[in-house]
Amino acid sequence: MDNVLIVSNTSATMGIISDLLRSEKIKRISITQNGSEARRDITENDFDLIIIDTPLPDELGDDLSLMASEKTSAGIILIVPAEDLYDINASVEESGVFVLPKPLSPEFFYQSVKLLTASRRRVMLLQNENHRLQKKIEEIRIVDRAKLVLIQVLKMTEPQAQHYIEKQSMDLRQSRLVTAENILRTYEH
Repeated sequence: MDNVLIVSNTSATMGIISDLLRSEKIKRISITQNGSEARRDITENDFDLIIIDTPLPDELGDDLSLMASEKTSAGIILIVPAEDLYDINASVEESGVFVLPKPLSPEFFYQSVKLLTASRRRVMLLQNENHRLQKKIEEIRIVDRAKLVLIQVLKMTEPQAQHYIEKQSMDLRQSRLVTAENILRTYEH
């Protein structure tokens, strides 16, 4: 976990949370005291964890947590008064916001941070795998388009076009994607 944003207007809570996070390997902890500053920080920076201690001076904080869940992939902890826990949890849980009651138990807070960190790590791995697969699909589409062009323009069969692309790639020491893009540039216009 590299970057954490703490949004709280009480210095006591900020101190407690900062102290609890010191045991983690965090490169940067940003602290803001109201929702508007936090919104600006969220749009300008990339955070791994966002902790919002409600209420804030300019808003409750639940809308801020929903905005953060839409705009970022950060884990989000919303700390609320115990009497508001169930109502606020019902309104934000669908967005993946983790709600904790006040007063904050150090053990429970620590476990919550660990849970969110582990969950975020898994989500990031899945996103990376998804991105890799999307690139592979795009490469297959371009190679297939190049094969189609070879079939239409040079009257090759599908196996001949496949072999031609693979041989060109090996001979020129380039990827099949680069070879396919060169074929498309040569024959599509």
